[in-house]
Amino acid sequence: MTEEEILGEFRAAKALLDGHFILSSGLHSPRYLQCARVLMDAVLAERLARALAGKLSVALRSQIEAVVSPAMGGVIIGHEMGRALGKPAMFVERPDGEFQLRRGFSLEPGERVLLVEDVVTTGLSSREAIAAIEAAGGKVIAAVSLVDRSGGKAELGVPYMPLIRIDVPTYAADDLPPDLGAIPAIKPGSRAAA
Repeated sequence: MTEEEILGEFRAAKALLDGHFILSSGLHSPRYLQCARVLMDAVLAERLARALAGKLSVALRSQIEAVVSPAMGGVIIGHEMGRALGKPAMFVERPDGEFQLRRGFSLEPGERVLLVEDVVTTGLSSREAIAAIEAAGGKVIAAVSLVDRSGGKAELGVPYMPLIRIDVPTYAADDLPPDLGAIPAIKPGSRAAA
């Protein structure tokens, strides 16, 4: 899939939104990608995961022993990546504010893990998920996401490959451009703003 085809799928699913959004990071943006909308089509989710898996080198693919994603946003694409790679797929969640493996999920000491995200904006959730995976005994060897919104600035501490990069400006709440500030803000994400 080309980048334009991928963006076309997001637009067709009404997953690429324009307006004034407060992101999970607390930053404000004139655009929002709601991956859940594009992933609700199981056939498309599988196709996107296969395209994302195709970004991994053969050498890296051969090292992956498990796929872990952060709940909630990463669960569907993480599951589809597990299917695409033929590896078990698990997720970390925040029952008490910090990511942890639950629901009987476990990792063997040193088990090599691919972290799978839907969208990376600052990399904070990814770094928190990596810390939880490593606390559970796993070793994150790489990370992937459907979308990199960080402008290439997210540092995850492991090799990181997004399916697409979308450079969309983000602003602190006290530094909004007038045109964005004139639009009421909505918070479509799943986590309280930082």
